[in-house]
Amino acid sequence: MPVILSTHPLHPQVETRLAEAGILRIAAERQPAALVEEARDADIVIVRAPLPPELFAAAPRLRAAIRHGAGLDMIPIKEATAAGVLVANVPGANARTVAEHVFLVTLAMLRRLRLMDRDLRTSGWSAARAHADHGAELSGRIMGIVGMGNVGRAVCRIAQGFGLEVIANTRTRSALPEGVRMVGLDELFAQADVVVLCCPLTDETRGLADRARIGRMKPTALLVNVSRGPVVDDDALLAALSEGRIGGAALDVFTVQPLPQDHPYFGFDNVILTPHAAGITRESMLRMGMGAAEEAVRVLKGELPVNLCNPEAVALYRTRFPQQPLQAG
Repeated sequence: MPVILSTHPLHPQVETRLAEAGILRIAAERQPAALVEEARDADIVIVRAPLPPELFAAAPRLRAAIRHGAGLDMIPIKEATAAGVLVANVPGANARTVAEHVFLVTLAMLRRLRLMDRDLRTSGWSAARAHADHGAELSGRIMGIVGMGNVGRAVCRIAQGFGLEVIANTRTRSALPEGVRMVGLDELFAQADVVVLCCPLTDETRGLADRARIGRMKPTALLVNVSRGPVVDDDALLAALSEGRIGGAALDVFTVQPLPQDHPYFGFDNVILTPHAAGITRESMLRMGMGAAEEAVRVLKGELPVNLCNPEAVALYRTRFPQQPLQAG
């Protein structure tokens, strides 16, 4: 029976599906050395934690690393490809979930929900109600979306329902929904009342929200990051928050995860922090997990993944597993 290793527990229905296809193991530890050891006899790895690059050369049976979600920064694709290991993901499965989170935190910041709830519990009705005088409505504002993939388009659809003007910056102009204006990054940061980062982490997007761009933001503007932590220059954002140069921030992802408990972000009342959970609900976990499970089953049956991310690995894969010619599913 093939061995399927998951770095984390999965939705119960997903675990049942994978157990039908092979021997399912859940990693006991997620430290790099431990993952290398646990993957030595694995045929498939389901990825919800960063994989160490050395894992691929140390796993002679490994056929595929399948991301439980869309972002590929947890998988060293260069090393996987060099080892003839297929990489696949499940794009779009949690796009709506992340988009809903964007509006959850944006509305909470605009209406000062965190402060209102805190003061109602600790200082009473009048103290809490006073925050309402400084609240703001979402309708009629400008939302700037960086990245127009599945998440960006889902955010856009909801934004238009709120009556927002949407501007965007994306590598693919054809991805722009109707009614969305394409602008440069500097213009987007300067014009938007809410800047939403939905882009993948690449060499081009690392540090994209830097001191200069954050410095262009309106003093009431909000920054929402649901992409990856290194897309934001932490020092630049902390400086802007400390000096009161922007309205606030909602951060779901961080350069260092888990976020240390003594991190300066915890000191700001106008910052909402969540533990990389924007895309996680019962529904999205089932969709992502089942998507990953079906890709695993395809590979074990000798088929190519539907969402193959490194086609360059196919030739070497066929050399490693000549008994599985890898037909398109």
